[in-house]
Amino acid sequence: MKNLIITTVALLGFATFTFAQDISPNAIGLRLGDSDGFGAEISYQRALGDNNRLEADLGLRSGNNYDGFKLAALYQWVWNIDGGFNWYAGAGGGLGSYSFDNDIPGLDDDSETFLFVAGDIGIEYNFDIPLQLSLDARPELGFGDYRDDLDFDIALGIRYRF
Repeated sequence: MKNLIITTVALLGFATFTFAQDISPNAIGLRLGDSDGFGAEISYQRALGDNNRLEADLGLRSGNNYDGFKLAALYQWVWNIDGGFNWYAGAGGGLGSYSFDNDIPGLDDDSETFLFVAGDIGIEYNFDIPLQLSLDARPELGFGDYRDDLDFDIALGIRYRF
Protein backbone atom coordinates (compact mmCIF):
# COMPACT_ATOMS: atom_id res chain seq x y z
CA MET A 1 0.00 0.00 0.00
CA LYS A 2 2.85 2.36 0.88
CA ASN A 3 4.48 1.75 -2.53
CA LEU A 4 1.18 2.54 -4.30
CA ILE A 5 0.88 5.90 -2.49
CA ILE A 6 4.52 6.84 -3.24
CA THR A 7 4.10 5.85 -6.90
CA THR A 8 0.87 7.85 -7.20
CA VAL A 9 2.43 10.97 -5.64
CA ALA A 10 5.50 10.64 -7.90
CA LEU A 11 3.33 10.32 -11.03
CA LEU A 12 1.19 13.32 -10.07
CA GLY A 13 4.31 15.38 -9.39
CA PHE A 14 5.81 14.36 -12.74
CA ALA A 15 2.57 15.24 -14.56
CA THR A 16 2.45 18.65 -12.85
CA PHE A 17 5.99 19.55 -13.89
CA THR A 18 5.52 18.12 -17.39
CA PHE A 19 2.53 20.39 -18.09
CA ALA A 20 3.96 23.50 -16.41
CA GLN A 21 3.83 26.55 -18.67
CA ASP A 22 6.40 29.13 -19.55
CA ILE A 23 4.13 32.02 -20.51
CA SER A 24 5.90 35.34 -20.80
CA PRO A 25 4.53 38.05 -18.51
CA ASN A 26 4.20 40.36 -21.56
CA ALA A 27 4.52 40.14 -25.33
CA ILE A 28 4.03 42.89 -27.91
CA GLY A 29 4.23 42.84 -31.69
CA LEU A 30 2.21 42.48 -34.87
CA ARG A 31 -0.57 40.14 -35.92
CA LEU A 32 -0.54 39.97 -39.72
CA GLY A 33 -3.72 38.68 -41.31
CA ASP A 34 -6.90 39.45 -43.18
CA SER A 35 -8.97 40.65 -40.22
CA ASP A 36 -11.86 41.55 -42.57
CA GLY A 37 -9.99 44.28 -44.36
CA PHE A 38 -8.16 45.73 -41.36
CA GLY A 39 -4.82 44.05 -42.22
CA ALA A 40 -2.00 44.25 -39.69
CA GLU A 41 -2.85 44.65 -36.02
CA ILE A 42 -0.77 45.81 -33.06
CA SER A 43 -0.92 42.89 -30.62
CA TYR A 44 -0.28 42.77 -26.85
CA GLN A 45 -0.42 39.71 -24.58
CA ARG A 46 -0.47 39.80 -20.77
CA ALA A 47 -0.14 36.64 -18.65
CA LEU A 48 -2.88 36.28 -16.04
CA GLY A 49 -1.71 32.98 -14.54
CA ASP A 50 0.34 29.88 -15.24
CA ASN A 51 -1.70 28.82 -18.27
CA ASN A 52 -3.94 31.75 -19.25
CA ARG A 53 -3.52 35.24 -20.65
CA LEU A 54 -5.29 38.22 -22.14
CA GLU A 55 -4.61 39.32 -25.73
CA ALA A 56 -5.59 42.75 -27.08
CA ASP A 57 -5.26 43.63 -30.78
CA LEU A 58 -5.75 47.00 -32.47
CA GLY A 59 -6.15 47.08 -36.25
CA LEU A 60 -6.02 50.36 -38.19
CA ARG A 61 -6.94 50.82 -41.83
CA SER A 62 -6.83 53.86 -44.07
CA GLY A 63 -7.34 54.47 -47.78
CA ASN A 64 -8.23 57.22 -50.23
CA ASN A 65 -11.89 57.43 -49.20
CA TYR A 66 -12.12 55.43 -45.99
CA ASP A 67 -10.54 54.79 -42.62
CA GLY A 68 -11.35 52.57 -39.68
CA PHE A 69 -10.20 50.69 -36.62
CA LYS A 70 -10.97 47.41 -34.88
CA LEU A 71 -10.16 46.54 -31.25
CA ALA A 72 -10.31 42.90 -30.11
CA ALA A 73 -9.77 41.42 -26.64
CA LEU A 74 -9.53 37.67 -26.01
CA TYR A 75 -9.05 35.48 -22.96
CA GLN A 76 -6.79 32.54 -23.88
CA TRP A 77 -5.86 29.21 -22.32
CA VAL A 78 -2.36 27.93 -23.21
CA TRP A 79 -1.15 24.30 -23.23
CA ASN A 80 2.40 23.10 -23.80
CA ILE A 81 2.99 20.67 -26.66
CA ASP A 82 6.74 20.19 -26.40
CA GLY A 83 9.62 22.49 -25.51
CA GLY A 84 8.83 25.97 -26.84
CA PHE A 85 5.70 24.83 -28.73
CA ASN A 86 2.34 25.75 -27.21
CA TRP A 87 -1.19 25.64 -28.50
CA TYR A 88 -3.92 27.93 -27.27
CA ALA A 89 -7.64 28.57 -27.51
CA GLY A 90 -9.73 31.47 -26.35
CA ALA A 91 -12.85 33.59 -26.63
CA GLY A 92 -13.64 37.27 -26.51
CA GLY A 93 -14.95 40.11 -28.60
CA GLY A 94 -14.49 43.69 -29.55
CA LEU A 95 -15.66 46.73 -31.40
CA GLY A 96 -14.73 48.69 -34.46
CA SER A 97 -15.68 51.66 -36.55
CA TYR A 98 -15.28 52.74 -40.13
CA SER A 99 -15.89 55.95 -42.04
CA PHE A 100 -16.36 56.16 -45.80
CA ASP A 101 -16.16 59.48 -47.68
CA ASN A 102 -17.95 59.15 -50.99
CA ASP A 103 -16.81 61.36 -53.88
CA ILE A 104 -19.57 60.14 -56.20
CA PRO A 105 -22.41 62.68 -56.57
CA GLY A 106 -25.72 61.44 -55.17
CA LEU A 107 -24.17 58.98 -52.72
CA ASP A 108 -23.84 59.93 -49.08
CA ASP A 109 -20.87 59.47 -46.81
CA ASP A 110 -21.23 56.53 -44.49
CA SER A 111 -19.89 55.52 -41.09
CA GLU A 112 -20.74 52.86 -38.54
CA THR A 113 -19.62 51.35 -35.27
CA PHE A 114 -19.96 47.58 -34.92
CA LEU A 115 -19.53 44.89 -32.24
CA PHE A 116 -18.32 41.32 -32.67
CA VAL A 117 -17.70 38.14 -30.69
CA ALA A 118 -14.69 35.98 -31.54
CA GLY A 119 -13.09 32.65 -30.86
CA ASP A 120 -9.40 31.88 -31.25
CA ILE A 121 -7.29 28.76 -31.71
CA GLY A 122 -3.63 28.62 -32.64
CA ILE A 123 -0.11 27.34 -32.20
CA GLU A 124 2.96 29.31 -31.12
CA TYR A 125 6.68 28.83 -30.73
CA ASN A 126 8.76 30.67 -28.12
CA PHE A 127 12.41 30.89 -29.16
CA ASP A 128 15.33 30.96 -26.69
CA ILE A 129 15.68 34.64 -27.58
CA PRO A 130 12.69 36.86 -26.63
CA LEU A 131 10.79 36.16 -29.87
CA GLN A 132 7.43 34.46 -30.33
CA LEU A 133 5.89 33.32 -33.63
CA SER A 134 2.27 32.22 -33.80
CA LEU A 135 -0.31 31.11 -36.33
CA ASP A 136 -3.97 31.30 -35.38
CA ALA A 137 -7.49 31.15 -36.73
CA ARG A 138 -10.11 33.57 -35.38
CA PRO A 139 -13.75 33.24 -36.42
CA GLU A 140 -15.66 36.50 -35.75
CA LEU A 141 -19.42 37.04 -35.68
CA GLY A 142 -20.22 40.71 -36.32
CA PHE A 143 -23.26 42.76 -35.33
CA GLY A 144 -24.04 45.87 -37.39
CA ASP A 145 -24.73 46.82 -41.00
CA TYR A 146 -21.04 46.79 -41.93
CA ARG A 147 -20.24 43.52 -40.11
CA ASP A 148 -23.34 41.36 -39.86
CA ASP A 149 -21.87 38.02 -40.82
CA LEU A 150 -19.34 35.36 -39.85
CA ASP A 151 -15.74 36.14 -40.86
CA PHE A 152 -12.83 33.74 -40.61
CA ASP A 153 -9.47 35.38 -39.96
CA ILE A 154 -6.12 33.55 -40.20
CA ALA A 155 -3.02 35.44 -39.06
CA LEU A 156 0.70 35.17 -38.34
CA GLY A 157 1.85 36.79 -35.10
CA ILE A 158 5.35 38.10 -34.44
CA ARG A 159 5.90 39.33 -30.88
CA TYR A 160 8.73 40.45 -28.58
CA ARG A 161 8.49 38.74 -25.16
CA PHE A 162 9.48 40.54 -21.97
